[in-house]
Amino acid sequence: MTNQSARGLRARIAAVAAVALSALAAMAAPAAADGSPSATPGGTPARSKTSFVIGVKQDIDSLNPYVGVVASAFDMYQLMYDYLTVSSAADFSPAPSLAQSWDTSADGKTWTFHLRTGVKWSDGVDLTAKDVVYTFQRAKTDETANGQYSSYVDNITDISAPDAATVVMTTAKPSPIMLRLAVPILPEHVWSKISAADAATFANDKGVVGSGPFQLAEAKKGQFYRFTANKSYFDGAPKIDELVFGVFADDSALAQALRQGEIDMAQELPAAIAETLRDKPGITVNDAQYYGFNEIGYNLGAATVDGKAIGDGHPALRDKQVRLAIDTAIDRKTLVDKVLNGHGVPASGVIPPIYADLHWNPGTDARVFDLAKANAILDAAGYVEGSDGVRAKDGRKLELRLFGRDSSEYSKQTTEYVRSWLKDIGIKVTVSIMSEDNLTTVLGKGDFDLFEWGWVVEPDPDFQLSVMTCDQRSYEEDGEIAAGWSDSFYCNPKFDELYAEQQTMIDAKARAQVVKDAQKLLYDDVAYSLTYYYNQTEAYRSDRFTGFVPQPSQGGILAFQYGTHSYRSIEPVTEAPGVKDAGTGTTIVVLIVAGAVVVLAVLVLVIVLVRRRKSADDRE
Repeated sequence: MTNQSARGLRARIAAVAAVALSALAAMAAPAAADGSPSATPGGTPARSKTSFVIGVKQDIDSLNPYVGVVASAFDMYQLMYDYLTVSSAADFSPAPSLAQSWDTSADGKTWTFHLRTGVKWSDGVDLTAKDVVYTFQRAKTDETANGQYSSYVDNITDISAPDAATVVMTTAKPSPIMLRLAVPILPEHVWSKISAADAATFANDKGVVGSGPFQLAEAKKGQFYRFTANKSYFDGAPKIDELVFGVFADDSALAQALRQGEIDMAQELPAAIAETLRDKPGITVNDAQYYGFNEIGYNLGAATVDGKAIGDGHPALRDKQVRLAIDTAIDRKTLVDKVLNGHGVPASGVIPPIYADLHWNPGTDARVFDLAKANAILDAAGYVEGSDGVRAKDGRKLELRLFGRDSSEYSKQTTEYVRSWLKDIGIKVTVSIMSEDNLTTVLGKGDFDLFEWGWVVEPDPDFQLSVMTCDQRSYEEDGEIAAGWSDSFYCNPKFDELYAEQQTMIDAKARAQVVKDAQKLLYDDVAYSLTYYYNQTEAYRSDRFTGFVPQPSQGGILAFQYGTHSYRSIEPVTEAPGVKDAGTGTTIVVLIVAGAVVVLAVLVLVIVLVRRRKSADDRE
């Protein structure tokens, strides 16, 4: 974080005060005469009778489905667009969506998808097989689109539409992911007008044409995203009129907003704060097992896919023994107990245990926290401790930068614990906290040593494994370095072979074993130091809304699912006494604050959403 000049600070305070005054005026704004939501003077939306407002902490990086990286962005895509199939709410198994059924050839290479008929885009144009063909062909040939969806489409050799309701895809090899093609279907008559050159910068934040259960009505980056229900949705109209995501910068403000009834759900609350809500009247806390993990990542030798060295990472991290020592010095139980307040478990394999058939666990072979052993590993590797307590080898001290994320209290706490433990084994660590956008840039260029982040893992393991392949390292384009999905620059031909093998295995049990073998190799190579699998803690106003559908059905999450199950099923209950009628003009007040300051007692809403890299969080 940079220091501000006095003039810059005064300007920031003045801006906050102005927003506060605008917000106060907005709270008095009445509903329109026809009962529809009114706009406030500041441009923020008023709440309708059936608006469901979710407070989040991680902003959407892009509403363009070819560009977004954070998990929250992918949640928005499935609101606006449909997919051929969807993961079921019960157990993540493939279920019909745009494709109401499908057939597979005996050799597993030809897939015929039978589409629903009568589906229309939000502008009234028919959605047909031509749109599906266009979407997948562009994902194969457009550089920006392929960068996003290559792991789903590169094996597809031919895509055709025999008629308006049938799509046939042929693959080079049998592929188990053909029922999990997480590629949003886009309208050809809209996106064909967006050139390949413009695709990477197209905002897609106004006049969006989609087929999904909700339609984007208004987007204000860093503040809120408002969606209106598609009452003609083919799989059943949502039971609410609006779905609004508000971005908060502060966990305390997020929890307070829920207490006051200004929002209806708070997402990704730290466990300690969630506990303070557990006994509050009208609030229900859901502590769900989640499909994400966090890690300490390493710069394993940043290079492009062509092998050109980039970045300024410390060369010692290319030494597996150094990484092994660091991994041994991380006390995962303490992180779970102190950072997560017990709401999670120590991590090992990159496929979380919620996917039980694919998860790998080292069992009794797991590395355990042992500072003495970590020191012994570094001693044996020739890293000698100096008079200042910092180890060195060949004249280079073990002085490392560790980057954490300003949107996550878990990240901030974890980096401090890691810094302390590494000091005990002779490694000096400087912690820096930055925005996720900045961290993404830093990682892509290889200008780091260590970082703390996480991933949200899809039901199919292919994508998560793909990010560790050699082909997902950064690449050079027009003299500039562009980031791939890899954040560690891990490159091991043996891993690439395992990844390629599982891509063509139709037998689920046989494939699961190869997926586990790949995870074991990552563990043995210390490609990451996984820290924990965290629960997703969410709290909602159960006195105002009901009908949530958990995914999976036993102990699952209620929002940010693989699918829109809950969003389409949420419905209001009878009006709760003491809570303002949301239909009388109570507004979603957006107030940007510095730190935890609450100006003029107005609710602070500065909303931020996660990465596929959770962020899920995204990347948390």
